[in-house]
Amino acid sequence: REDLWVREGKILNPEKLFFDEKGSADIQLDCKDSIIAPGFIDVQINGGFGVDFSLATDDFKSGIDLVSQKILSHGVTSFCPTLVTSPPSVYHQVLPQISIRNGGAHGAGILGAHLEGPFISKEKKGAHPEHCLRTFEAGAFQDLLATYGSLDCVRIVTLAPEMKKSSEVIRELTKRGICVSLGHSVANLSQAEEAVQHGATFITHLFNAMLPFHHRDPGIVGLLTSDKIPAGRRVFYGMISDGIHTNPAALRIAHRAHPKGLVLVTDAIAGMGLAPGRHTLGQQVVEIDGLNTYIAGTKTLSGSVATMDTCVRHFQEATGCSVETALEAASLHPAQLLGIEHKKGTLNYDSDADFLMLNDGLYVQATYIAGEEVWRQDELGM
Repeated sequence: REDLWVREGKILNPEKLFFDEKGSADIQLDCKDSIIAPGFIDVQINGGFGVDFSLATDDFKSGIDLVSQKILSHGVTSFCPTLVTSPPSVYHQVLPQISIRNGGAHGAGILGAHLEGPFISKEKKGAHPEHCLRTFEAGAFQDLLATYGSLDCVRIVTLAPEMKKSSEVIRELTKRGICVSLGHSVANLSQAEEAVQHGATFITHLFNAMLPFHHRDPGIVGLLTSDKIPAGRRVFYGMISDGIHTNPAALRIAHRAHPKGLVLVTDAIAGMGLAPGRHTLGQQVVEIDGLNTYIAGTKTLSGSVATMDTCVRHFQEATGCSVETALEAASLHPAQLLGIEHKKGTLNYDSDADFLMLNDGLYVQATYIAGEEVWRQDELGM
C-alpha cells in the first residue's frame, strides 16, 4: 500500500529524506499492484541449467556465472553454491574458484559455499557416492581441512553428528563463523541435541536422508520441538517443497511444529531448467522424469529440478499459510540462519535493496538487486 524508497543500493527511510534533506524521488516507478518482497536466498543449490557445481571443470567460473544469471528470473538474489560429497581433489580445484560476491545485473550474489558431505552416514548417503564418504580420524578438524583444502569461502557444512569426534569439528567450524547443518545422518535425538549445544544451527532437507520420525526417539526431526536447545538459539531446517521430496502432510506437520525455523531450499541439480533425460550430480549420473530425479537405474531421489519460486508457491498452497509466511521462508529465514538479516531478507530501512515484484499468484514479475532492475518478465508473459 505504500512506497518503497531506494538510494545507493539501500532501502531508505523517507522521513529523513523529507524532513532533513527536503528531498523527493528522482525516479518514480508504478509497480502496478505487484507485491514487493525481499529477494529469495537459496542456501542449497547444487547447480542448474546444465551446470554442476561438484564437477571440477576448466570453465567452472563461467558455469557459476550462468547459474547466478538464470536464477534471477526465479527471484533468487543470493545463494550458496552447494557441493555434494566429492573426492578431495574436487574440493581443492573448485573451492578456490568460488568467491563471495555481491549480486547485480551479472547475476545473484554468492554468499559462500555449502559443503554437503563427505562426512556423512553411509546408511543415509542418498545420492552421494559411497566411495567418497569419510569419517573423522584422530585429528578430526585437520582431516576436514585436508579434505576441503580451504574454508575461506565456505558458509555451511552439512555433516552427520553421530560420527565420532563430530563435536569438536562442530565447535571449530562454528568458531570460524561457519554454519553447521545436520543431515544425511542416522543420529538419534540426543546426538542431534548435543550437536546443537556445540553450535549446529541447521538441518539439511528435513525428513530426507535421516531416520524417520519415531515416537520413542524422534531423531533429528525431534529438534523442531526439543526443549534442550540453548536459550536464545533457534534451529532452522531446510525443506524441499517441490511436491516430490516431502509429502504435503509432512510439510504441514513441520511448519505447524516450528514455523519460524522453516527455510525453503531448492536442492536443485544441473538438470533444473533442462529437458528430461540424463544429467550429472557430482560423481553420479541422474535421470530426470518430470519433477522426479533419480540416480540412474534406481529409485533413489537425487536433488530436485524445482525452482525457488515454484517451491514458494507449492509451500503456500500445501500449508495454506499467509503470503508473508511463504515469502519469509525463502528470504527472512535463510538470512537469519546465515546471520545476515540486518542486510538481507527484509525490506527494513538500511537493508540491501534486493527485492522482487510478484503478482498475486506469486509469479515473479521483476527482480531487483541493490535497487537496480536485473530481470523483468517481458510484456508477452514469456
